[in-house]
Amino acid sequence: MLVPIPIACFVGALLTDIAYVASAEMMWADFSAWLLLAGIIFGVMAAIAGLTDFLGNRLVRTQAPAWPHLIGNAVALIVAIVNTMIHMRDAWTSVWPSGLVLSALTVLILPIAGWLGWAMVYRHGVGVAR
Repeated sequence: MLVPIPIACFVGALLTDIAYVASAEMMWADFSAWLLLAGIIFGVMAAIAGLTDFLGNRLVRTQAPAWPHLIGNAVALIVAIVNTMIHMRDAWTSVWPSGLVLSALTVLILPIAGWLGWAMVYRHGVGVAR
């Protein structure tokens, strides 16, 4: 239940970064910073839940997509944290180009890590009661 919130926040941050680049309206840069912060807060909570599953069950760790899923999500969260630090600067220097590039990179990592998570549940039956 925690996973969709950071995804929505990170995608929203990318969209508001694009809106800022197109309009130079400071409001969009502020929205990006807040969306990134909310995404990180919920992303850390989701990471704690996922890490608990990962470390608590040896069978989860033996699944082929488990490690790439963990690493992909960790990389996305780290990139988002760096992006948040960049977005905390003034809006004139926080979005273009580094903030926009990091937002896009975060959003590009998410579907790959998400597909690996999907594969663990629906192909390998992780977390499915039988």
